[in-house]
Amino acid sequence: MAAVRAGAAELGFAETAPAWRLRSEQFPSKVGGRPAWLGEAGLPGPAELACALCGRPPAFVLQLYAPLPGRADAFHRGLFLFCCRSPPCCGGLRVFRNQLPRKNDFYSHEPPSDDPPPETGEPVCLKLKSGAHLCRVCGCLGPKTCSGCHRAHYCSKEHQTLDWRAGHKQACRQSDNLDNVVPDHNFLFPEFEIVIETEDESTPEVSEKEDEPEIIGSMGEAPEEELDSMAKHESREDKIFQEFKAKVALEPEQILRYGRGLAPIWISGENIPQEKDIPDCPCGAKRIFEFQFSYIY
Repeated sequence: MAAVRAGAAELGFAETAPAWRLRSEQFPSKVGGRPAWLGEAGLPGPAELACALCGRPPAFVLQLYAPLPGRADAFHRGLFLFCCRSPPCCGGLRVFRNQLPRKNDFYSHEPPSDDPPPETGEPVCLKLKSGAHLCRVCGCLGPKTCSGCHRAHYCSKEHQTLDWRAGHKQACRQSDNLDNVVPDHNFLFPEFEIVIETEDESTPEVSEKEDEPEIIGSMGEAPEEELDSMAKHESREDKIFQEFKAKVALEPEQILRYGRGLAPIWISGENIPQEKDIPDCPCGAKRIFEFQFSYIY
């Protein structure tokens, strides 16, 4: 892994927001709902998104607007996190990048307005500005179409079946405003905007753990070396966890920590990856830490 840099992290907080603020043209950071893709180029298809364990399509978790200063090709840059919601997996994380230069065919050269647009009641956006269709259930690329109406698009057979049961069976041949009738499929996570603030760089105080009461009785025949090793491991684990708690306690409502090239804060000493465990980027460069997410829906 590349060298860690110093600096303050950016903290993200989940807040309710009007729907227009979470559209692609606002370049949002958000959790839940459908992804607000920037453009079609580089978008993952169903095969790339599928859970490696069960093969089912995952649910969108969050996106983070994270442009790279000095990179013309990443003037607009979003990071998109997905996870599998199907038991027993409930994991299968996937992260994708979607980016555009400042001069592109879809968005203004100027920053988006902070004022709401004049139109109201706009349907759920199920089509990119490039014309590519999105799945009615998850909002990812939808290469499959309903054989009845030929207007409903899906990423997979699973999501087509889910939509059929949720109401498309009745609406298929009747509705002229199909995009206005998108039912709640109980698949997406609740949607919130991620509001970013810079972390206060003050050093948190880590409380010392009180001495454990003396254990009365025999410890059996455990070797002294083994007991010493266990004590050292527990002491290190406790220190890591206490440092994590102290850091998060400064802003307990945070759901996200962003800092490209910074060090993550670990909750445990278990499974901390070594440099040899982190694969290089396909371009050959060393990967660096960029963000960590902690949120309970």
